[in-house]
Amino acid sequence: MIAESVARVRRFNRLVSQRIGALDDHYLSRDRPLGEARVLWEIGESGGDVRDLRARLDLDSGYLSRLLQALERDGLISVEPSSADRRVRVAGLTAAGRRELRVLERRSDELARSFLAPLGRQQQERLVAAMGEVERLLSAALVRLDVVDPARPEAQACLRAYVAELGRRFETGFDPEKSISAALHELRPPAGLFLVATLHSEPVGCGALKLHGSEPAELKRMWVADAARGLGIGRRLLEELERHAAAEGAPAVRLETNRTLSEAIGLYRSAGYVEVEAFNDEPYAHHWFEKQVTRSEA
Repeated sequence: MIAESVARVRRFNRLVSQRIGALDDHYLSRDRPLGEARVLWEIGESGGDVRDLRARLDLDSGYLSRLLQALERDGLISVEPSSADRRVRVAGLTAAGRRELRVLERRSDELARSFLAPLGRQQQERLVAAMGEVERLLSAALVRLDVVDPARPEAQACLRAYVAELGRRFETGFDPEKSISAALHELRPPAGLFLVATLHSEPVGCGALKLHGSEPAELKRMWVADAARGLGIGRRLLEELERHAAAEGAPAVRLETNRTLSEAIGLYRSAGYVEVEAFNDEPYAHHWFEKQVTRSEA
């Protein structure tokens, strides 16, 4: 089955690369290949930090440098040190670059219309819906999960977003100082761990464990960004945290949650968590869950 799936993916890739003009050195009938055009789009009217461009496009730094140099030679962009930090290089469009971007935008719209024009209304809707599903699944496949120190910037960004969301959603607001402790030192090995999900190097979710040796581990700080929901990130975080808990010898994972977090409650129940009697005095909790975990022998 996997061989057949791989073959179908490769066939799809060949069709798409041909249909969008990726094989043509004159993408959209301009004097540059798709890679250079894509970088122009990513720089956009507002410009961009070269490091951020590389992260968003998932490009090797050497290849991105060559693309930027080609665009500079054509007078479409300028790359200069940032006024805030001379170590940071910032790419921006020149007047010619802005004109070129407008042409690319217009011709890209025309290409998209050419996909739809030969099809009937229902076929158009099916194609657009299928493209949306492919986009979601490809994005999901690009999400990375990494154990990081909870003091790192990406972890702190997640924690700030987590606190802000609970503050908006809980009936009484949320003050982490009144909640059961999940301090940074409790989320570092060997006391625990902190997991961050990233998409194009941007943090889009997190989860943490407090470990207690042979006692059940505690699940803490589960959060997924609104823009990344629907990609299965929450379930992946949960499964990875369970795996780590089992590897550390925990017989079970426990968690408590607020009744307003209905989607989280649905996730836990569908993942095999069973509601149990309250096992702590968390002031913001209405539900307590537990799941037995088994260490893999693989």
